[in-house]
Amino acid sequence: MHRFSRLTAFARSYSAQANVQPIRSPDIRVTQLFINNEFVNSASGKRFDTVNPATGEKIAEVSEADKQDVDKAVKAASEAFRLGSDWRQMDASQRGVLLNRLADLMERDRVYLASLETLDNGKPFNDAFNVDLELSIRCLRYYAGYADKNHGKVIPIDGEYFAFTKHEPVGVCGQIIPWNFPLLMQAWKLGPALAMGNTVVMKPAEQTPLTALYVGQLIKEAGFPPGVVNLLPGMGPSAGQAIACHPEVNKVAFTGSTSVGQLVMKAAAESNIKRVTLELGGKSPNMVFADADIDQAIETAHFGLFFNQGQCCCAGTRIFVEEKIHDQFVERSVELAKQRVVGDPFAQETTQGPQVDETQMNKILELIDSGKKDGAKLLTGGVRAGSKGYFVQPTVFGDVTDNMRIAREEIFGPVMQILKFKSMEELVRRANNSEYGLAAAIFTKDLDKAMYMSNALQAGTVWVNCYDALAAQAPFGGFKMSGLGRELGEYGLQAYTEVKTVCIKVPQKNS
Repeated sequence: MHRFSRLTAFARSYSAQANVQPIRSPDIRVTQLFINNEFVNSASGKRFDTVNPATGEKIAEVSEADKQDVDKAVKAASEAFRLGSDWRQMDASQRGVLLNRLADLMERDRVYLASLETLDNGKPFNDAFNVDLELSIRCLRYYAGYADKNHGKVIPIDGEYFAFTKHEPVGVCGQIIPWNFPLLMQAWKLGPALAMGNTVVMKPAEQTPLTALYVGQLIKEAGFPPGVVNLLPGMGPSAGQAIACHPEVNKVAFTGSTSVGQLVMKAAAESNIKRVTLELGGKSPNMVFADADIDQAIETAHFGLFFNQGQCCCAGTRIFVEEKIHDQFVERSVELAKQRVVGDPFAQETTQGPQVDETQMNKILELIDSGKKDGAKLLTGGVRAGSKGYFVQPTVFGDVTDNMRIAREEIFGPVMQILKFKSMEELVRRANNSEYGLAAAIFTKDLDKAMYMSNALQAGTVWVNCYDALAAQAPFGGFKMSGLGRELGEYGLQAYTEVKTVCIKVPQKNS
């Protein structure tokens, strides 16, 4: 399968620029904390290593933020948000100009950013350039357009009153982003927050801090006032916890595991009941009926599972296939998995890079072992690829049942599990039998069947005859333990605004 033949989600809507040459050894330009538009060392002086997952070798040492640095960043963000500040006084349309300017600068440095992302994260350069950078830039431009369209309403209440609502910024927003899509998750968080006039204290993932910090340099170059965006690489239990429980942070947004999301929510509640949005784990069902376009379903299911080394919260990891086509689906899915090119993420031919770090690789391998022990049939892969770096062979399991760990737990790796189903009623019950509810997909040519299933599924996003069709215009988020609130689209603005009602007594004409 050609890399871009069936990218039905991220890449199909634009021309993939597969011939762009990466910078194999991008220079590391910033490794300090970004506070108040300046790069500074951490208060403790501590630093941590960020590692190239393709080799296991150290790339650079990065300043490590903790509570003292969070306090400093929150103070800067609070000062930037105060009434009368340059940011609060700025015209809404000008905020849009700054977001567009940031997008322009990311476009200018697109090859460098994609190369740096590949080095620090391990994803293939073609994916970083054509997917992550493209969608990050589009997201910022989308929210730039919303900056001066944050409308309230006039409300005809009873009596002689003039009533209207205003949508005001929440204030200082803490944002904690994951390592699987560092640039894209940064854009998803910054775009709506800044468009609505908030200020930000963001913690990039400790595994992948480099691109987030470089974007800080571009934020300063774009002309954002000091304190509006602050970037604090550090560890979750220290810097992340300090953001989640800080009494002057008014809202926290977190993307990551469900278990950590619970800790964030608890800290937010026990501090100042700050507003919370959470985009958490998933175990998304991908359901293929016998009447589907089998070629498209197989290729799209392959993409929906293996894209980004399987490190997607919405990956289609429970693939339910109707028994009439089950054996054919399994056979051809194994063939596709064997065709994946695992190796150097800077090479044009590579379709799968390493997992993000050794911890993640070992977690995946342990879950693969559990699948073998539980009686699933290992059809291909199942072991580490090579001895250098954190590569896992593309893996496919057949004869999977609902009670196996690999069918219940989020693996977050290149491990496909294929299950068989007989009836639509059975399928609905099994698909919904999960603590998660982030996404789902249906492959069928029957519109009635597609509508019935999309209504019955407990998932924040349901794709029909496609997978990973994500865009800045469409909201994304989960049911159940997959999270709270929505990101992207107009819905994504709601978490970054407070609704204020103003009611004015209308003077009466003198009698």
